[in-house]
Amino acid sequence: MNIEDAKFVVKDENGKEQEFYKLFTFDSDETGKSYIVYTDNSTDEKGNVIVRANTYDPTGSDLSLQPLTSDKEWKVIENILISTQEQIREEMQKEGSSANEESGTAN
Repeated sequence: MNIEDAKFVVKDENGKEQEFYKLFTFDSDETGKSYIVYTDNSTDEKGNVIVRANTYDPTGSDLSLQPLTSDKEWKVIENILISTQEQIREEMQKEGSSANEESGTAN
């Protein structure tokens, strides 16, 4: 995906625009809703990238983002983020191992 395809702008209640980057979207059978997970690449006090999540209408008929309304929704998002981080970590380790094998070095 081209990074420009992932960029979108949200206007707050005061009309101020803020740019965000879509990380991924998914539908949950558990809640029956569609979610968007995104960031503006800002960080918290520990240096972690702040990630946001909202529900959205995948048909595009309603362009507003809606807040998560239950602990169950937050748990679904948390589980998806943990799973995604683990997949990325595994892929990076595989790529690192492949690069080391190609160059003749070991970990």
